[in-house]
Amino acid sequence: MKRLIQTIKNIFAIGDLRIRILNTVAFLLVFRLGSYVVLPGVNPAAIEDSNAQSGFLGIVNTFSGGAFSNVSVFALGIMPYITASIVIQLLTFAVPQVQKLQKEGESGRKKLNNWTRLLTIVVCTFQSVGYLAAYVKPDMIFFGMDSLFFYVSRIIILISGTMFCLWLGEKITDKGIGNGTSMLIMIGIISRFPHAITIEGYSKGMKGAFPFVLELVALFFVVMFVVMITQAVRKIPVQYAKQVVGNKVYGGQRQYLPLKVIAAGVMPIIFAQSVMVLPPMLASFFGNDSDTAMQLASTFSDFTSWQYNLLLVFLIVVFTFFYTALSVNPKNISDDMKRNGGFIAGVKPGDETSNFIDEVLSRITFPGALFLCAIAILPAIASMVGITREFAYFYGGTSLLIVVGVVLDTIQQVDSYLLMKEYDGMMKSGKVLGTSPTSPA
Repeated sequence: MKRLIQTIKNIFAIGDLRIRILNTVAFLLVFRLGSYVVLPGVNPAAIEDSNAQSGFLGIVNTFSGGAFSNVSVFALGIMPYITASIVIQLLTFAVPQVQKLQKEGESGRKKLNNWTRLLTIVVCTFQSVGYLAAYVKPDMIFFGMDSLFFYVSRIIILISGTMFCLWLGEKITDKGIGNGTSMLIMIGIISRFPHAITIEGYSKGMKGAFPFVLELVALFFVVMFVVMITQAVRKIPVQYAKQVVGNKVYGGQRQYLPLKVIAAGVMPIIFAQSVMVLPPMLASFFGNDSDTAMQLASTFSDFTSWQYNLLLVFLIVVFTFFYTALSVNPKNISDDMKRNGGFIAGVKPGDETSNFIDEVLSRITFPGALFLCAIAILPAIASMVGITREFAYFYGGTSLLIVVGVVLDTIQQVDSYLLMKEYDGMMKSGKVLGTSPTSPA
């Protein structure tokens, strides 16, 4: 406890870091307040009577911190921007012209950012139309406001809300701490945790106090497991040849090429869960009068069914290999090593090095994909053993991976500030990798 208190003191002793943390908290409070501002013309009392969202829509609602089910001005949250970013990112790998822009430096990145924002507006327009048509029922609208002008104006408000969330995210990145977009998603997920744990506690009651404690302990170990898998890397020893420049000798050090076990991160689960929306949608669209089609729609809408989880596991494995192949290029890594005079012992530079890295990457990607599958189906297992659906979502899946990833990234940024200020006491308590213990400040 003393180390924790000292750590907090060290963090707030740095003026710049203290201001950034306070700015982040202020921006996140604005985001949370906006999630409770209901769309103008919508009756707040009628929202409670609407059906609870489940499946992929339930995940979207979790990401938005409940703004989706609240029919808020931030109902769509930052998700349209995430969709647009994924599309642009895929284009950078598939289209040479877009890839060339990415390599042009700051000017190229600005163009890609502008394209992403424009695509966000397009995606948000389509999602706003679908959201109002599917979720905002006529009985939820005040009398006399069910008109074309109402829907057009509400579409504009939803687009403005998403763009405001995007602005908040950029301000957090610029003036706060951590990645702004990721922070907004994380705070939306965490905001649902008190509600979920309250529901779980009430469902257990006094007689179920001990099982409830066991559930919390199990959740703790699940989080530790996810942290371990997220941080796991396969280190390939790389030797750099000595180079004489003037009167000095450079190189000759032995370094490592770290290949992450889950190089694709959370993207395979996001892609897989996005695709999982299609089977029930298609089944209900093409066969409203067919019992078989309706049964398929019901089966693939239930995230605890074995059919749903089997298809989800297959998609995660496929997308893990696909996204890893897009995000990690062994040929580029091999060329960079060759340019800098680096080589892997026993492997010739060039194509042999590229093939070696590709082989190692393939070997570690498959167990990484299996770990992602285990994390993805943990909420279904938790729900089947008697844990409420709201609380089961926190036992794995996209939510837990995003929270763990954002927290680790934010901690690393805080550590970098402390390293610059030489807070060695924090370095000892935080056990930051790559630092050696010295005398406390």
